[in-house]
Amino acid sequence: MKVTRVMIDRDLRFYGMLMKWVMPLHDERRFLRLATRQQLRNVGSRRRRAHGLDLREVFIERDDHTTLRLLIIAEKTTGVLKPGILWLHGGGYALGSPDDRLATYRRLQATRDCVIVAPDYRLSREKPYPAAVDDAYLALTYLYEHAKEWHVDEKALMVGGESAGGGLALGLAILARDRGVIPIVFAMPLYPMIDDRMQLPSAVDNDAPVWNSQANQIAWKWYLRDLIDGDVPVYAAPARLTDYRGLPPMVTFVGDLEPFRDETIAFVHEVKKAGIPVFFSCFPGCFHAFDIVNPRAAISKKATRFWLDAFAHAVDQYVQVLPIEK
Repeated sequence: MKVTRVMIDRDLRFYGMLMKWVMPLHDERRFLRLATRQQLRNVGSRRRRAHGLDLREVFIERDDHTTLRLLIIAEKTTGVLKPGILWLHGGGYALGSPDDRLATYRRLQATRDCVIVAPDYRLSREKPYPAAVDDAYLALTYLYEHAKEWHVDEKALMVGGESAGGGLALGLAILARDRGVIPIVFAMPLYPMIDDRMQLPSAVDNDAPVWNSQANQIAWKWYLRDLIDGDVPVYAAPARLTDYRGLPPMVTFVGDLEPFRDETIAFVHEVKKAGIPVFFSCFPGCFHAFDIVNPRAAISKKATRFWLDAFAHAVDQYVQVLPIEK
C-alpha cells in the first residue's frame, strides 16, 4: 500500500512528512538506534510531572523478584467508587514509557472521574513475549486487589492503550476472560497492533508516515523472537483469535492509510459477529497515531472525541455509583 502526500489529510501532511524524516524506520539498525535513544530519554521522563495530574509511583514484585513500576494517576476522592483503567503505552512493544501518555490520562480524567494505572512493562529489546503480557496482567491484578485502597470499584475495571498498547490491551482482555478471575467491563484498544502475519492489503508494503510495514515487521520479530514462524499465541497476536465470545464491549479506531487498518476492521467484524457491542470508526487521510502526532488537527479532535464519548458511555452504562465504605 503506497501512500502519497496528497492522500494525507491537509492538517496532517506537514507532520507526516516531518515524521518520515525524524523516524525513518526502514531497517533494523535504525530501529535499534531509536529504541536505544528512547530508553535513555525514558529515564529522564520519569522525573517529569504534569500540571493537573496527581501522579504517584508504586513498585510491585514479579515472581522472579524483580520489580514492575506502576504510574498511578488518581484524583481527590468524590465520595463514590470510581472505574479503574489499566492503560498500556504504545511503541511496537519495543519503545515508549507510561510517562509518554500524560495527555491521554488528562483527557480520560477530564471525561469521567477515574483512577488510571499505567505499567512500565518490559520492552521486547530486553524481554520478548510473554514479558509484556505478564506485566500487564500483574498490573491488572494489583488494580483489582488494591481497588479499595484507590477508591476503585473492582467490578468496573477497563483496559486500553494505543498501537502496541492497544494490542496488549486486547491480549490482556482475552487472557482475563480465559482465566476468569478479574472481570473487564470495557476495552479501548486504539489502532491496535494485533496481527503478526501482515497479509492483509493495508499491511503489505505500506510506506505511510510514523509506522510502516518495515517497522511493523521488525517490531514483531523483536517481540516474538523464536515464535515468529511458529504457533503464535492469541495473547501475543489477538488477530489469531477464533473464539470471540466473552470479550468486553470496546471502542477502537484507525486511520485509513495505516498498516493496522485491515486487521482492525477484521477484528471488529468478528467481535460484532459474536454479539459484542463495538464503537468503531475509520478516519480518512490518516496515518498511524495521527491523533498524537498532531492533536490540534480537526480530524484528530474528531477521533479523540469519538473514543472519549464511547468511554463516557461505558462508564455511564457499566459502572455503578457506589459510596466509598468507611
